[in-house]
Amino acid sequence: MSLEVRKIVSQIVDVRREYGRPLQKARRIAIVGVVIANPFPAGYVEDVVSTADAVGAELGGLVGPACVDLLGGDGSIVEAYGKAALVGMEGELEHGSALIHNLRFGNVFRTAAQGTELLPAAEKVGLPGAPIDVPLKHKLDAKTRSHHQTVTFRIEDAPLPREILVLCAAANGGRPLARLAAFGAEVKQ
Repeated sequence: MSLEVRKIVSQIVDVRREYGRPLQKARRIAIVGVVIANPFPAGYVEDVVSTADAVGAELGGLVGPACVDLLGGDGSIVEAYGKAALVGMEGELEHGSALIHNLRFGNVFRTAAQGTELLPAAEKVGLPGAPIDVPLKHKLDAKTRSHHQTVTFRIEDAPLPREILVLCAAANGGRPLARLAAFGAEVKQ
């Protein structure tokens, strides 16, 4: 089975000032999304895993390494990452979940980003142009609070009713002015 790709969209966000304060290092977030024809048949099907297994590596290969490249280099520059799926109105939430919660998909991105943690994820069903909020967490330690953040992504004409938008996002750091205590510090007082 091969994917039917309509478009690939890349976005870079460079934050240089936050809350009126200049940052020592620009915080960069890279996002690569691919709009594909929904590979699942119309209507309910019991087995979504077989299709996700069949396209997982190809799908991951379209967005994962490209996201790391867009951020500016090899995986060593990535500090935080995440993934998302936005399913068109004639698809099922489980279609997006099956595609992105599949190690054949996720391992491609995790390897490119040199990460070890699970990829935080979001998935929903929506109209063309609907935004999706993508959670990001530290690639080596999901408890690193400074890297808990969310980035919003949208494509004006996607997903169409029988399409799915799948994306990966990566950041070169945590929140620009992060200053929360380390995980668990509040219960040690």
